[in-house]
Amino acid sequence: MHFLLTNDDGIHAPGLASLERAICLLPGAAVTIFAPATEQSQCGHRVTTREQFSVTQQTERRYSVEGTPADCVRIALFAYDIRPDFVVSGVNSGGNMGQDLYISGTVSAAREAAFHGLPAAALSHYLIHQLALDWPRVSEWTRQILPELIAQPLHDGEFWNVNYPHLPAGDSKMPARVPCHPCRAPLNVSYDTKSVSASMTSHHYTATYAARPVEKDSDVAVCFDGCVAVSRVRI
Repeated sequence: MHFLLTNDDGIHAPGLASLERAICLLPGAAVTIFAPATEQSQCGHRVTTREQFSVTQQTERRYSVEGTPADCVRIALFAYDIRPDFVVSGVNSGGNMGQDLYISGTVSAAREAAFHGLPAAALSHYLIHQLALDWPRVSEWTRQILPELIAQPLHDGEFWNVNYPHLPAGDSKMPARVPCHPCRAPLNVSYDTKSVSASMTSHHYTATYAARPVEKDSDVAVCFDGCVAVSRVRI
């Protein structure tokens, strides 16, 4: 199979390297990478249509794009005539569940692929800041889960959204994979507000991701419970 890889953390991100290592271990796999030159986290499904943007070829199948994750998929397909069998975005450093699906650059790349009729998956890793992130373990989990996703045909306009839990170091066994729906409960939102002048105030977002509402049987509940949340998302 030919895989097109991208992300929103940037072409030098450890999550993308982890994803590439995992896919290169799959028998007969070929990889092409089109990834943002700089971090594009939380850019949503933004695309560049009114400005020019550059693409730099780093190696034979590795391209750095001065654009968004959705741009990366579009330009690979329509400017470079890449014809992948499967598109994978990630592995994102941070969860992408529930409302995040509309904010996430990682998810937007998989969604863009689905718009064009290509099977795709967005892979993300929930973060607990007190725990170190074990990228070799993430790579092994990815190597195991991708064949499972590929083996399940997607309907037109569907893509996979996968979120890994953040577990303590030491146990490399892959957690249970649990089918689930994206959480419908809204994110908790709060701001620290300060007066700058008589007519101006500044606002700093202070809500905590880990304190978000947990809806039963949702991707948030599954991932926070230590399992791999696997959602089949329809655009």
